[in-house]
Amino acid sequence: MTDFIHGLELNESFFHEVVAPLMKSNFPEIQYSAALIGWGSEVLGFDDPQSTDHNWGLRLQLFLSEHDYGKYRHKINEAFNKQLPPTFRGHPTDFTIRINEDQLASAETKSTHNIDIETIKGLFIRYLGCDPYSELKAADWLTFSEHKLLTLTSGKVFYDGLSELEPIRQNFSYYPRDIWLYMLAAQWMKIFEEQAFVGRCGFVGDELGSTLISARQIKNLMKLCFLVERKYAPYSKWFGTAFSRLECAQELTPIFKAVLESKDWKERQQFLAKAYEVVARMHNALQITIPLEEKAAQYWDRPYLVVGDERYVEEIRKALSSEEVKSIRHELGSVNQFIDSTEQLDNHFIRQKLKELYE
Repeated sequence: MTDFIHGLELNESFFHEVVAPLMKSNFPEIQYSAALIGWGSEVLGFDDPQSTDHNWGLRLQLFLSEHDYGKYRHKINEAFNKQLPPTFRGHPTDFTIRINEDQLASAETKSTHNIDIETIKGLFIRYLGCDPYSELKAADWLTFSEHKLLTLTSGKVFYDGLSELEPIRQNFSYYPRDIWLYMLAAQWMKIFEEQAFVGRCGFVGDELGSTLISARQIKNLMKLCFLVERKYAPYSKWFGTAFSRLECAQELTPIFKAVLESKDWKERQQFLAKAYEVVARMHNALQITIPLEEKAAQYWDRPYLVVGDERYVEEIRKALSSEEVKSIRHELGSVNQFIDSTEQLDNHFIRQKLKELYE
């Protein structure tokens, strides 16, 4: 095995040095696009030598127009099977993908290589559950898997001969403004729900419960940070890694660690209060509401520190302009804000059922 190279870099070279020349020599008349997007740690740039033990290697997507897909996909597939070299930079072009939620289901498209020949529409319907050329409603955005939105807009387009892939990815680059505002309000609501419980549990001697709620509050605050910085959050395996790349991480990470390492609830809530204040300051910097109180305060007459202003949800809602979003009469937020199971978030049947919550 050669020295480790990140999969995105490896496959970009594989495309330009091997795949593109084969397409030019065999099918010069075809316009196509090529990319590595969708599933895989290498798409997010999080792959390392451990990643190479399964489902990692020479792979990419080759996108054809709807017309050319029906006419040429078998011929292109056959050409790749016959003409691809057995290895590229020490990596086999033929390897088995053992687990892949995005694997093409049709037996006729399976091959000895891992170049998926498909259409842009086909990928988005299979992977995200929507037609990328159609108008999206609030219910669509709020039921998309956030991790899949991230992976479809991450990775890299190596060549866009169709002149469609990059514009479509741009359309999905982040939530529309009113969807984003609604999700911000919902995330603040989650924080408000349990912030006093960190102290209340500790007050009655339940340090384990206090620690557990603190950890959950940290996760809620981290999710809020992704929203404030307008970045899609990945699922749990890469959540902390992606958070470390946010602008706010340098200030907040030491505070979060101090919360988790605290020996008692009083110390724990002091550090958590600092985190509340940092994120409240980040909110005010957005200038989407009137300036709100940033200083943590005592909860009623009880010795529990909480966010010092309860108007965040109310004021964010005032900034909404979409009647479609205004008509949503709950603060559940997107499905990613109340479902933790990645498998369920990826289930298109469940997604369709959950649309009813927003329509």
